[in-house]
Amino acid sequence: HTASVLSNGKVLVAGGYGEDGLLASAELYDPMTGIWTLTGNMNYNRYRHTTSVLFDGRVLVAGGVDLSYSRSNTVELYDETTGLWTVTGNMNDNRDDHTASVLSDGKILVAGGYGLNSTLASAELYNPMTGIWTLTGNMSSTRYQHTASLLSDGKLLVTGGVGSSWYMNSAESYDPSTGIWSTTDAMNYFRKGHTASVLDDDTVLVVDGSGWCEGMNTAEIYDPSTHEWINTANGNQERHEHSATVLSDGMVLITGGRFGSACLNSAELYQP
Repeated sequence: HTASVLSNGKVLVAGGYGEDGLLASAELYDPMTGIWTLTGNMNYNRYRHTTSVLFDGRVLVAGGVDLSYSRSNTVELYDETTGLWTVTGNMNDNRDDHTASVLSDGKILVAGGYGLNSTLASAELYNPMTGIWTLTGNMSSTRYQHTASLLSDGKLLVTGGVGSSWYMNSAESYDPSTGIWSTTDAMNYFRKGHTASVLDDDTVLVVDGSGWCEGMNTAEIYDPSTHEWINTANGNQERHEHSATVLSDGMVLITGGRFGSACLNSAELYQP
């Protein structure tokens, strides 16, 4: 499922895979009361989708896997003032395990993912003013289960994932002013199911993930000023498909994930 912090401070959780299959349900968490309440259902059951909070407070849900267990190109918007979902323009490509990023101009950039029959290199932009998707430059590599991080200069850094040559260590950046992707230095490790967090100094911390044959507890930092990757301290636990959250004091909280076939409930903090 996905979780999005709304402008009113509540958290919207949408979709996912439940006990009886794919979900269309959504619910709101109120941190002031600690209570969950149901809100309007999505128009489509889905998981492995993305959510993006627009500048006007609406939440854009894109793609994922639908009830036919096929990749979807459907898109819908949640309005926190009404609790209702409305369908908007479809993406050009069906995709899941993609990334969706809110750019500095308010548009949403969706990149990569797994399409109907293959891994994608395509990227497209959603204009909230028109509800229309337009194709932009393709990534240099096809990839899914990658990460996307918005840097302070407005460029977007994409790392790792799975491509045509299996696990990847490549990285590339998107320039919204040109619509062009440029390759940057490769990571020191091949990774999928990792996390990437933009730190207070605008460097990017990449943590763990799956390597060629096993989980990892390695971490490395990307410096946008030099385009170099530098190894940093290893984590305490090998994990992938975990979460990473930058806290208000600048530390990064790593939680959960998997190690082999085991699910984890451990957590650890990275101190930059």
